[in-house]
Amino acid sequence: MINMPKGTKDVLPQDSYKWQYVEKKAREVAKVFGALEIRTPTFEHTEVFLRGVGETTDIVNKEMYTFNDKGGRSITLKPEGTAGVVRSFVENGLANSALPAKLFYITQCFRYERPQAGRLREFHQFGVEFLGAKNADMDAEVILLAKSFIESVGIDKVSLYLNSIGCKDCRKTYQDALKEYLNAKHDKLCPLCQERLNKNPLRVLDCKNDDCKEITANAPKILDFICEDCSNHFEKVKELLTLAGVEYKINPNIVRGLDYYTRTVFEFVSENIGAQGTVCGGGRYDGLVAQLGGNDMPGIGFAVGIERILMLLENTKKQIENPNKIKVYFAPMGEEEGKKAFELASRLRQNGISADFDHMGRGIKSQFKYADKIGAAFVGVIGSDELTNGVVKMKDMAGGTETAVKFEEIIEFLK
Repeated sequence: MINMPKGTKDVLPQDSYKWQYVEKKAREVAKVFGALEIRTPTFEHTEVFLRGVGETTDIVNKEMYTFNDKGGRSITLKPEGTAGVVRSFVENGLANSALPAKLFYITQCFRYERPQAGRLREFHQFGVEFLGAKNADMDAEVILLAKSFIESVGIDKVSLYLNSIGCKDCRKTYQDALKEYLNAKHDKLCPLCQERLNKNPLRVLDCKNDDCKEITANAPKILDFICEDCSNHFEKVKELLTLAGVEYKINPNIVRGLDYYTRTVFEFVSENIGAQGTVCGGGRYDGLVAQLGGNDMPGIGFAVGIERILMLLENTKKQIENPNKIKVYFAPMGEEEGKKAFELASRLRQNGISADFDHMGRGIKSQFKYADKIGAAFVGVIGSDELTNGVVKMKDMAGGTETAVKFEEIIEFLK
Protein backbone atom coordinates (compact mmCIF):
# COMPACT_ATOMS: atom_id res chain seq x y z
CA MET A 1 0.00 0.00 0.00
CA ILE A 2 1.26 3.48 -0.88
CA ASN A 3 0.60 6.02 1.89
CA MET A 4 0.07 9.77 1.50
CA PRO A 5 3.15 11.97 2.10
CA LYS A 6 3.89 13.10 5.63
CA GLY A 7 2.18 16.36 6.51
CA THR A 8 -0.71 15.92 4.08
CA LYS A 9 -4.27 14.82 4.72
CA ASP A 10 -7.11 13.32 2.70
CA VAL A 11 -10.45 15.07 2.97
CA LEU A 12 -12.89 12.16 2.96
CA PRO A 13 -16.49 12.29 1.71
CA GLN A 14 -17.88 12.18 5.25
CA ASP A 15 -15.94 15.36 6.10
CA SER A 16 -15.91 17.36 2.86
CA TYR A 17 -19.19 19.10 3.68
CA LYS A 18 -17.44 20.77 6.65
CA TRP A 19 -14.88 22.29 4.29
CA GLN A 20 -17.67 23.39 1.98
CA TYR A 21 -19.38 25.06 4.95
CA VAL A 22 -16.26 27.09 5.87
CA GLU A 23 -15.56 28.03 2.25
CA LYS A 24 -19.18 29.09 1.76
CA LYS A 25 -19.00 31.36 4.80
CA ALA A 26 -15.76 32.85 3.48
CA ARG A 27 -17.35 33.68 0.13
CA GLU A 28 -20.47 35.12 1.79
CA VAL A 29 -18.51 37.43 4.06
CA ALA A 30 -16.16 38.51 1.26
CA LYS A 31 -19.18 39.40 -0.87
CA VAL A 32 -20.67 41.56 1.87
CA PHE A 33 -17.45 43.58 1.98
CA GLY A 34 -17.27 43.88 -1.81
CA ALA A 35 -14.29 41.55 -2.28
CA LEU A 36 -13.89 39.57 -5.51
CA GLU A 37 -12.16 36.22 -5.93
CA ILE A 38 -8.70 35.90 -7.46
CA ARG A 39 -7.01 32.57 -8.25
CA THR A 40 -3.25 32.43 -8.66
CA PRO A 41 -1.00 29.50 -9.66
CA THR A 42 -0.03 26.81 -7.18
CA PHE A 43 3.63 27.57 -7.96
CA GLU A 44 5.51 30.77 -8.77
CA HIS A 45 9.01 31.76 -9.75
CA THR A 46 11.02 31.58 -6.53
CA GLU A 47 11.96 35.25 -6.86
CA VAL A 48 8.35 36.21 -6.05
CA PHE A 49 8.78 34.89 -2.52
CA LEU A 50 12.42 35.97 -2.11
CA ARG A 51 11.45 39.56 -2.91
CA GLY A 52 8.04 39.48 -1.29
CA VAL A 53 8.19 37.28 1.81
CA GLY A 54 11.82 38.12 2.60
CA GLU A 55 15.10 36.22 2.59
CA THR A 56 15.47 36.47 6.39
CA THR A 57 12.18 34.72 7.18
CA ASP A 58 11.89 31.13 8.36
CA ILE A 59 9.58 30.45 5.41
CA VAL A 60 12.22 31.32 2.83
CA ASN A 61 15.19 29.95 4.76
CA LYS A 62 13.74 26.63 5.86
CA GLU A 63 10.20 25.91 4.76
CA MET A 64 9.74 26.44 1.02
CA TYR A 65 9.27 23.62 -1.45
CA THR A 66 11.68 24.87 -4.12
CA PHE A 67 12.96 22.98 -7.16
CA ASN A 68 14.34 23.55 -10.65
CA ASP A 69 12.01 22.68 -13.51
CA LYS A 70 13.15 21.04 -16.74
CA GLY A 71 14.10 24.45 -18.10
CA GLY A 72 16.39 25.13 -15.17
CA ARG A 73 14.09 27.76 -13.66
CA SER A 74 13.73 27.92 -9.88
CA ILE A 75 10.10 27.22 -8.98
CA THR A 76 8.44 27.30 -5.56
CA LEU A 77 5.11 25.90 -4.39
CA LYS A 78 3.33 28.86 -2.83
CA PRO A 79 4.03 29.03 0.94
CA GLU A 80 1.49 31.84 1.44
CA GLY A 81 -1.04 33.73 -0.66
CA THR A 82 -0.16 37.42 -0.54
CA ALA A 83 2.98 37.54 -2.69
CA GLY A 84 1.32 35.68 -5.57
CA VAL A 85 -1.76 37.92 -5.45
CA VAL A 86 0.40 41.06 -5.53
CA ARG A 87 2.45 39.62 -8.41
CA SER A 88 -0.80 39.04 -10.31
CA PHE A 89 -2.04 42.52 -9.40
CA VAL A 90 1.11 44.04 -10.92
CA GLU A 91 1.41 41.75 -13.95
CA ASN A 92 -2.24 42.11 -14.99
CA GLY A 93 -2.43 45.85 -14.54
CA LEU A 94 -5.14 45.75 -11.89
CA ALA A 95 -3.81 49.06 -10.55
CA ASN A 96 -5.43 50.65 -13.61
CA SER A 97 -8.89 49.34 -12.63
CA ALA A 98 -11.16 50.66 -9.90
CA LEU A 99 -9.30 51.14 -6.61
CA PRO A 100 -9.13 49.95 -3.97
CA ALA A 101 -8.90 46.46 -5.42
CA LYS A 102 -10.64 44.18 -2.94
CA LEU A 103 -9.51 40.61 -3.55
CA PHE A 104 -9.95 37.29 -1.75
CA TYR A 105 -8.74 33.75 -2.34
CA ILE A 106 -9.17 30.21 -1.07
CA THR A 107 -6.02 28.30 -1.89
CA GLN A 108 -3.60 25.50 -1.08
CA CYS A 109 -0.22 26.43 0.39
CA PHE A 110 2.90 24.37 1.10
CA ARG A 111 5.53 24.64 3.81
CA TYR A 112 8.11 22.07 4.80
CA GLU A 113 7.90 22.06 8.60
CA ARG A 114 7.21 19.62 11.39
CA PRO A 115 3.55 18.59 11.13
CA GLN A 116 1.46 19.26 14.21
CA ALA A 117 -2.17 19.84 15.16
CA GLY A 118 -3.68 22.35 12.74
CA ARG A 119 -0.38 22.80 10.92
CA LEU A 120 0.33 20.57 7.92
CA ARG A 121 2.83 20.70 5.07
CA GLU A 122 -0.01 21.10 2.62
CA PHE A 123 -2.62 23.42 4.06
CA HIS A 124 -5.41 25.71 2.93
CA GLN A 125 -6.02 29.40 3.47
CA PHE A 126 -8.81 31.88 3.09
CA GLY A 127 -7.12 35.22 2.50
CA VAL A 128 -8.01 38.80 1.69
CA GLU A 129 -5.86 41.47 0.05
CA PHE A 130 -7.12 45.07 -0.28
CA LEU A 131 -4.81 47.18 -2.46
CA GLY A 132 -4.70 50.89 -3.21
CA ALA A 133 -5.91 52.61 -0.02
CA LYS A 134 -3.58 54.01 2.64
CA ASN A 135 -6.17 55.32 5.09
CA ALA A 136 -6.75 53.79 8.51
CA ASP A 137 -10.35 52.93 7.66
CA MET A 138 -9.01 50.28 5.26
CA ASP A 139 -7.11 48.66 8.14
CA ALA A 140 -10.22 48.67 10.30
CA GLU A 141 -12.35 47.27 7.47
CA VAL A 142 -10.00 44.34 6.84
CA ILE A 143 -9.91 43.55 10.56
CA LEU A 144 -13.72 43.69 10.65
CA LEU A 145 -13.89 41.31 7.68
CA ALA A 146 -11.66 38.82 9.47
CA LYS A 147 -13.75 39.13 12.64
CA SER A 148 -16.99 38.71 10.68
CA PHE A 149 -15.71 35.53 9.05
CA ILE A 150 -14.56 33.99 12.32
CA GLU A 151 -17.92 34.74 13.94
CA SER A 152 -19.92 33.57 10.91
CA VAL A 153 -18.51 30.05 11.08
CA GLY A 154 -19.56 29.84 14.73
CA ILE A 155 -16.31 30.45 16.62
CA ASP A 156 -16.24 32.43 19.86
CA LYS A 157 -13.68 33.11 22.60
CA VAL A 158 -11.30 34.70 20.12
CA SER A 159 -9.30 37.80 21.08
CA LEU A 160 -7.96 40.49 18.73
CA TYR A 161 -4.40 41.67 19.31
CA LEU A 162 -3.01 44.79 17.61
CA ASN A 163 0.38 46.39 17.10
CA SER A 164 2.06 48.86 14.79
CA ILE A 165 5.55 48.13 13.53
CA GLY A 166 5.87 51.54 11.91
CA CYS A 167 7.22 52.47 8.51
CA LYS A 168 10.67 51.65 7.16
CA ASP A 169 12.07 54.94 8.49
CA CYS A 170 10.96 54.81 12.13
CA ARG A 171 11.43 51.05 12.27
CA LYS A 172 15.13 51.53 11.52
CA THR A 173 15.50 53.58 14.72
CA TYR A 174 13.71 50.91 16.69
CA GLN A 175 15.74 48.09 15.18
CA ASP A 176 18.94 49.83 16.28
CA ALA A 177 17.65 50.14 19.85
CA LEU A 178 16.40 46.55 19.89
CA LYS A 179 19.66 45.26 18.49
CA GLU A 180 21.64 47.08 21.15
CA TYR A 181 19.46 45.58 23.88
CA LEU A 182 19.62 42.05 22.45
CA ASN A 183 23.38 42.16 21.79
CA ALA A 184 23.90 42.55 25.53
CA LYS A 185 22.04 39.26 26.00
CA HIS A 186 23.37 37.52 22.90
CA ASP A 187 24.64 34.40 24.66
CA LYS A 188 21.24 33.73 26.27
CA LEU A 189 19.35 33.77 22.98
CA CYS A 190 18.59 30.54 21.13
CA PRO A 191 20.89 29.78 18.15
CA LEU A 192 18.19 30.78 15.66
CA CYS A 193 17.66 34.17 17.31
CA GLN A 194 21.41 34.76 17.44
CA GLU A 195 21.31 34.42 13.68
CA ARG A 196 18.18 36.59 13.38
CA LEU A 197 19.80 39.33 15.45
CA ASN A 198 22.06 40.38 12.59
CA LYS A 199 19.61 39.83 9.73
CA ASN A 200 16.27 41.00 11.15
CA PRO A 201 16.15 41.67 14.91
CA LEU A 202 12.35 42.10 14.88
CA ARG A 203 12.04 38.37 14.24
CA VAL A 204 13.49 37.70 17.71
CA LEU A 205 10.27 39.14 19.16
CA ASP A 206 8.35 36.38 17.39
CA CYS A 207 10.41 33.52 18.87
CA LYS A 208 8.52 30.83 20.81
CA ASN A 209 11.56 29.76 22.86
CA ASP A 210 10.87 30.39 26.57
CA ASP A 211 14.30 31.95 27.25
CA CYS A 212 13.93 34.28 24.30
CA LYS A 213 10.39 35.25 25.35
CA GLU A 214 11.69 36.11 28.82
CA ILE A 215 14.40 38.30 27.31
CA THR A 216 12.10 40.11 24.88
CA ALA A 217 9.52 40.79 27.61
CA ASN A 218 11.74 43.64 28.82
CA ALA A 219 12.98 44.74 25.39
CA PRO A 220 12.30 48.24 24.04
CA LYS A 221 8.74 48.55 22.67
CA ILE A 222 8.27 49.57 19.07
CA LEU A 223 5.28 51.79 19.91
CA ASP A 224 7.72 54.06 21.76
CA PHE A 225 9.69 54.57 18.55
CA ILE A 226 7.14 54.95 15.73
CA CYS A 227 6.99 58.33 14.02
CA GLU A 228 4.13 60.81 14.31
CA ASP A 229 2.48 59.71 11.05
CA CYS A 230 2.55 56.04 12.03
CA SER A 231 1.33 56.87 15.53
CA ASN A 232 -1.58 58.92 14.17
CA HIS A 233 -2.46 56.13 11.75
CA PHE A 234 -2.52 53.57 14.55
CA GLU A 235 -4.66 55.82 16.77
CA LYS A 236 -7.21 56.15 13.95
CA VAL A 237 -7.33 52.38 13.48
CA LYS A 238 -8.05 51.94 17.19
CA GLU A 239 -10.66 54.72 17.14
CA LEU A 240 -12.50 53.14 14.20
CA LEU A 241 -12.47 49.69 15.78
CA THR A 242 -13.93 51.20 18.95
CA LEU A 243 -16.64 52.90 16.87
CA ALA A 244 -17.47 49.48 15.39
CA GLY A 245 -17.71 47.95 18.86
CA VAL A 246 -14.64 45.77 18.39
CA GLU A 247 -12.63 44.93 21.50
CA TYR A 248 -8.87 44.62 21.13
CA LYS A 249 -5.67 44.35 23.13
CA ILE A 250 -2.30 45.89 22.31
CA ASN A 251 0.56 43.40 21.99
CA PRO A 252 3.84 45.19 21.17
CA ASN A 253 5.55 41.87 20.39
CA ILE A 254 3.39 41.09 17.35
CA VAL A 255 5.60 41.51 14.29
CA ARG A 256 4.25 38.69 12.08
CA GLY A 257 6.62 36.28 10.36
CA LEU A 258 6.95 38.00 6.98
CA ASP A 259 9.24 40.87 6.04
CA TYR A 260 6.72 42.81 3.95
CA TYR A 261 4.59 44.09 6.85
CA THR A 262 4.43 47.80 7.78
CA ARG A 263 2.40 49.77 10.31
CA THR A 264 -0.71 47.85 11.47
CA VAL A 265 -0.29 44.16 12.25
CA PHE A 266 -2.89 42.02 13.99
CA GLU A 267 -3.78 38.53 15.13
CA PHE A 268 -6.94 36.78 16.25
CA VAL A 269 -6.03 34.26 18.95
CA SER A 270 -8.23 31.47 20.31
CA GLU A 271 -8.12 29.92 23.76
CA ASN A 272 -9.59 26.68 22.38
CA ILE A 273 -6.81 25.60 20.05
CA GLY A 274 -3.88 24.73 22.31
CA ALA A 275 -0.30 25.78 21.65
CA GLN A 276 -1.03 26.99 18.12
CA GLY A 277 -3.48 29.66 19.25
CA THR A 278 -3.32 32.06 16.31
CA VAL A 279 -6.37 31.61 14.11
CA CYS A 280 -5.84 34.55 11.77
CA GLY A 281 -3.02 36.98 11.14
CA GLY A 282 -2.44 39.91 8.88
CA GLY A 283 -1.40 43.49 8.47
CA ARG A 284 -0.45 46.34 6.19
CA TYR A 285 2.26 45.93 3.53
CA ASP A 286 2.68 49.32 1.87
CA GLY A 287 5.95 48.52 0.09
CA LEU A 288 5.20 45.09 -1.36
CA VAL A 289 3.67 46.19 -4.67
CA ALA A 290 6.79 48.22 -5.47
CA GLN A 291 9.06 45.33 -4.40
CA LEU A 292 7.35 43.12 -6.99
CA GLY A 293 7.75 45.61 -9.82
CA GLY A 294 4.65 47.78 -9.54
CA ASN A 295 4.11 51.40 -8.63
CA ASP A 296 4.36 52.43 -5.01
CA MET A 297 0.94 51.42 -3.70
CA PRO A 298 -0.37 50.51 -0.23
CA GLY A 299 -2.01 47.23 0.69
CA ILE A 300 -3.36 45.30 3.65
CA GLY A 301 -4.64 41.76 4.12
CA PHE A 302 -4.91 38.67 6.26
CA ALA A 303 -4.97 34.89 5.98
CA VAL A 304 -6.91 32.28 7.95
CA GLY A 305 -5.92 28.64 8.05
CA ILE A 306 -8.94 26.53 7.13
CA GLU A 307 -7.54 23.51 8.98
CA ARG A 308 -7.26 25.70 12.09
CA ILE A 309 -10.87 26.79 11.73
CA LEU A 310 -12.06 23.19 11.39
CA MET A 311 -10.02 22.14 14.41
CA LEU A 312 -11.57 24.93 16.45
CA LEU A 313 -15.06 23.93 15.37
CA GLU A 314 -14.33 20.36 16.43
CA ASN A 315 -12.82 21.41 19.77
CA THR A 316 -15.86 23.55 20.59
CA LYS A 317 -18.33 20.81 19.52
CA LYS A 318 -19.83 23.04 16.83
CA GLN A 319 -22.34 21.00 14.83
CA ILE A 320 -22.35 21.60 11.08
CA GLU A 321 -25.39 20.36 9.21
CA ASN A 322 -24.58 18.13 6.26
CA PRO A 323 -26.48 19.57 3.27
CA ASN A 324 -25.41 16.74 0.99
CA LYS A 325 -27.64 14.01 2.41
CA ILE A 326 -29.97 12.23 0.00
CA LYS A 327 -33.59 13.39 0.19
CA VAL A 328 -35.08 10.05 -0.82
CA TYR A 329 -33.71 6.56 -1.34
CA PHE A 330 -35.94 4.20 -3.31
CA ALA A 331 -35.99 0.59 -2.11
CA PRO A 332 -37.39 -1.63 -4.91
CA MET A 333 -38.31 -5.26 -4.20
CA GLY A 334 -37.92 -6.73 -7.68
CA GLU A 335 -36.74 -6.11 -11.24
CA GLU A 336 -39.83 -4.25 -12.47
CA GLU A 337 -39.93 -2.26 -9.26
CA GLY A 338 -36.27 -1.38 -9.84
CA LYS A 339 -37.15 0.11 -13.23
CA LYS A 340 -39.79 2.29 -11.56
CA ALA A 341 -37.25 3.34 -8.92
CA PHE A 342 -34.88 4.37 -11.70
CA GLU A 343 -37.64 6.34 -13.42
CA LEU A 344 -38.72 8.13 -10.23
CA ALA A 345 -35.15 8.95 -9.18
CA SER A 346 -34.43 10.39 -12.62
CA ARG A 347 -37.54 12.56 -12.46
CA LEU A 348 -36.67 13.88 -9.01
CA ARG A 349 -33.10 14.70 -10.01
CA GLN A 350 -34.36 16.65 -13.02
CA ASN A 351 -36.37 18.74 -10.57
CA GLY A 352 -33.43 19.42 -8.27
CA ILE A 353 -34.31 16.85 -5.61
CA SER A 354 -31.54 14.48 -4.56
CA ALA A 355 -32.49 10.83 -4.99
CA ASP A 356 -30.89 7.42 -5.20
CA PHE A 357 -31.95 3.77 -5.38
CA ASP A 358 -30.55 0.28 -4.92
CA HIS A 359 -27.78 -0.69 -7.35
CA MET A 360 -26.57 -3.77 -5.47
CA GLY A 361 -29.55 -6.15 -5.47
CA ARG A 362 -29.87 -5.98 -1.69
CA GLY A 363 -32.79 -7.31 0.31
CA ILE A 364 -35.21 -4.80 1.81
CA LYS A 365 -33.62 -4.87 5.30
CA SER A 366 -30.17 -4.24 3.87
CA GLN A 367 -31.55 -1.40 1.77
CA PHE A 368 -32.95 0.27 4.88
CA LYS A 369 -29.59 -0.10 6.63
CA TYR A 370 -27.84 1.47 3.66
CA ALA A 371 -30.36 4.33 3.53
CA ASP A 372 -29.73 5.00 7.19
CA LYS A 373 -25.94 5.05 6.66
CA ILE A 374 -26.16 7.66 3.90
CA GLY A 375 -28.57 9.75 5.95
CA ALA A 376 -31.54 9.59 3.57
CA ALA A 377 -34.49 11.66 4.80
CA PHE A 378 -37.03 9.27 3.24
CA VAL A 379 -37.03 5.70 2.03
CA GLY A 380 -39.50 5.02 -0.77
CA VAL A 381 -40.47 1.34 -0.79
CA ILE A 382 -41.75 -0.05 -4.08
CA GLY A 383 -43.13 -3.60 -3.94
CA SER A 384 -45.51 -5.44 -6.27
CA ASP A 385 -48.59 -3.99 -4.55
CA GLU A 386 -47.20 -0.44 -4.77
CA LEU A 387 -46.36 -0.94 -8.43
CA THR A 388 -49.88 -2.20 -9.17
CA ASN A 389 -51.52 0.68 -7.26
CA GLY A 390 -49.21 3.37 -8.68
CA VAL A 391 -47.88 4.48 -5.30
CA VAL A 392 -44.62 4.51 -3.37
CA LYS A 393 -44.62 3.94 0.38
CA MET A 394 -42.59 6.88 1.76
CA LYS A 395 -41.10 6.34 5.21
CA ASP A 396 -39.86 9.38 7.12
CA MET A 397 -36.58 8.11 8.59
CA ALA A 398 -36.58 10.68 11.40
CA GLY A 399 -40.22 10.44 12.49
CA GLY A 400 -40.96 6.87 11.46
CA THR A 401 -44.27 7.71 9.76
CA GLU A 402 -45.25 6.11 6.45
CA THR A 403 -47.28 7.74 3.67
CA ALA A 404 -48.52 6.22 0.41
CA VAL A 405 -47.75 8.75 -2.32
CA LYS A 406 -48.91 8.49 -5.93
CA PHE A 407 -46.09 8.35 -8.47
CA GLU A 408 -47.27 11.55 -10.15
CA GLU A 409 -47.46 13.43 -6.82
CA ILE A 410 -44.06 12.52 -5.42
CA ILE A 411 -42.36 15.79 -6.43
CA GLU A 412 -45.05 17.86 -4.70
CA PHE A 413 -44.82 15.63 -1.60
CA LEU A 414 -41.05 16.04 -1.27
CA LYS A 415 -41.02 19.76 -1.95
